[in-house]
This record gives sequence, structure tokens and C-alpha cells, in this order.
Amino acid sequence: MNTSTPDPNSWRNLMKRPKRAVPEGLWQRCPGCQATIFRKEAQKLLGVCPECDYHWYVSARERIAQVLDEGTFEEWDGDLEPADPLEFFDKRSYVDRLREEQSRTGLRDAAVTGTGMIRGRRVAFGVTDSAFIMGSMGSVVGEKITRLVERATAEQLPLIIISGSGGGARMHEGVFSLMQMAKVSAAIARFHEAGGLFISVLTNPTMGGVAASFASLGDLVFAEPKALIGFAGPRTIKATIRIELPKGFQTSEFLLEHGFIDRIVRRPELKSELARAIDYCGK
Repeated sequence: MNTSTPDPNSWRNLMKRPKRAVPEGLWQRCPGCQATIFRKEAQKLLGVCPECDYHWYVSARERIAQVLDEGTFEEWDGDLEPADPLEFFDKRSYVDRLREEQSRTGLRDAAVTGTGMIRGRRVAFGVTDSAFIMGSMGSVVGEKITRLVERATAEQLPLIIISGSGGGARMHEGVFSLMQMAKVSAAIARFHEAGGLFISVLTNPTMGGVAASFASLGDLVFAEPKALIGFAGPRTIKATIRIELPKGFQTSEFLLEHGFIDRIVRRPELKSELARAIDYCGK
């Protein structure tokens, strides 16, 4: 009779053990190359695929943490909230849509503005977020950007705006939204006349009224790789002018080749490049 103790590592006992599940959230799929990426590795690269260099969406708050020195951001005009001047209603009321977007994103509207330090250099800083009604420019977005520019002018600060807006003027506010393009552009013109430095950073996507106004008015215009940049979308343009368009004609690479932007800067290098540009321009 065999009285020896069973081996806990025998194949029979190992088969009886419950399988260890892979913890959720360790991996994510790249929207660009569809590769399965180790999440922590992508986070170290600030949301960039280590396989194909695809730059995926990051929120306004993440942008602030990536670009500004830790603990230096001071928000301006954070209490501004959109109104409903037209009492707009499509599938549901504009008021209900705003409440849903605010609850989902944690933002009051599609822009966050304020001041902070970039490697010890104080700047006026703004960012738009495509997660909030596609980053469209409503009255609050236009007002916050305008106030940001005016305060940068008054305090003689370099101005940095990172644009991530896939929408143009916000139709829910009609002409109140459309006029923001002119208002912000006029403020930037006064900023230029005062000798200010404006660095505009275009991300994926930067479209519509944002691309047609302040996003294109920088003294220096940087863009992330493979970002979609333009006014109307490719299908709209093709349907309007009925001409076959060049492949990738609205990417940052195409626009750099044709002189629309000054540099393509990868996200992990953006903070250093901004600091270097501020120093080079003597601001």
C-alpha cells in the first residue's frame, strides 16, 4: 500500500486548480494598427502606440497633466456654463444634451483654460476636448478662449492652445456660436499687435470653425503625427467640388509638406519643444 504524500505539483492536481484569469485593463487595442498593446507601456508614451506611433485621444485634463509642470495649473473662468438662447430641440433638448455631456466628461464645456508652467516658464494655456459635443465651438468655448487671449495680452504671457475639436460652430446655439470665430480671431490679432507669442498645437481631429479661426493663427503651428486637420470633411469636399482628392490631403504630414503647419511633434516631445520655442522666441 502506497502511503506517500501526493505531490501537489503533479499534473492531476494542477489540472484541478482554478485557472488564473488575466486581470482586466492590462491590454488595449491600438485604433491605428489594431495591435494589442500593453496599457502601461502606452501610458508611459502619453497615449502613443509603441508599434505604429498612432496618437490616440486623451482628455483635456490629461493634456494639462502631460504638458504643464505638476501642480502649477490654475484654471481660469471654470464657472462659465453654456446657456440655451434658442431653446434648441432636435431628438432631445439642448439642455438635456448639455447635462449628459457634463456628467459623462466631467467638463462644463469643451474648453479648459488657465495658466501654468512649462519647465518653469509661465504661460497662458488652453485646450479643447473633442469628447464634449465633438469639441464644437459654442459661446462658452469662444468666450473662454477670448478671455484667455486677453489675459495673456495683459500679463504678457506666451499663449499655448492645444486644439482637439472635430466640430465647427455648435448648431445648437446658431449665430451666437458662429460669431465666436470672429471674436477669438480679433482677440488674437490684438495679442499679435502687442508682441505676444502664440503657439498653436493641432491634434486629431482639428476641424471646422476651430481650424478656420484660432487654431490656424499661431506664430508657430505644431501638429501631432497623422492628425486630421481641415475645415470640411473629405466626403463633404468631394461631394461639393466633385474632384478626386489626394490621399491623406488633410493629414498633418500633407499639410507640413504644403506649408500649412511648421512642425510635426510627437506627444512625448511636445513639452520640451514648447519650452524650447518659448526660449528661442525670447518670451
